[in-house]
Amino acid sequence: MWLCPLALTLILMAASGAACEVKDVCVGSPGIPGTPGSHGLPGRDGRDGVKGDPGPPGPMGPPGDMQCPSGNDGLPGAPGVPGECGEKGEPGERGPPGDDPEVSYTGVMGVRQTLQVPQGLQGSIMTIGEKIFSTNGQSVTFDAIQEACARAGGRIAVPRSPEENEAIASFVKKYNTYAYVGLTEGPRPGDFRYSDGTPVNYTNWYPGEPAGRGKEQCVEMYTDGQWNDRNCLQYRLTICEF
Repeated sequence: MWLCPLALTLILMAASGAACEVKDVCVGSPGIPGTPGSHGLPGRDGRDGVKGDPGPPGPMGPPGDMQCPSGNDGLPGAPGVPGECGEKGEPGERGPPGDDPEVSYTGVMGVRQTLQVPQGLQGSIMTIGEKIFSTNGQSVTFDAIQEACARAGGRIAVPRSPEENEAIASFVKKYNTYAYVGLTEGPRPGDFRYSDGTPVNYTNWYPGEPAGRGKEQCVEMYTDGQWNDRNCLQYRLTICEF
């Protein structure tokens, strides 16, 4: 029920001067708040907000049971520092000897003959007339050459003609080293003879040689085929004749 301590009467006059409408307005005190109503239904989902900054990484978890496939090979790294050389190993067992090869040559009275060149003297082989020259390419002293040739059934090579000298020189050029020939100095300085003691019938001395005066009792061949007297302890190419 409304109580009206003050009534206001409004009289609206029309242009014709007649009374049109009268209203009463009352001013009251606010009442006690009513009971809150129930919640309404949820509204529709709003639009997604702006993506936030990534958070810090979490701790590493325990390894899983599933095996992952291997990745691709990476680029090769820079080569490392070379290591030190190891110790030399023990020599292996020597293999069985092979068959000696046969070499054909023209013998006495023009008869064609063959000769088996021993193993170890097959580096280079050449026939000149009735002689066969052979080398194993190794350099040793004069006495060692004599022994090796004797074991093979021959003797240290010695040229007795320009053709034989050229044949021996071809080995010297091929291996690019000097070679001893089968000449030695006799009791008189400058008197060189063949290994069997017979006088020399062919020489090809370098100009001014021999000049050892008894101190150089062996003869070496240069790469151009010329000779020089030399001591017998140098390492020279092994060349044998058969």
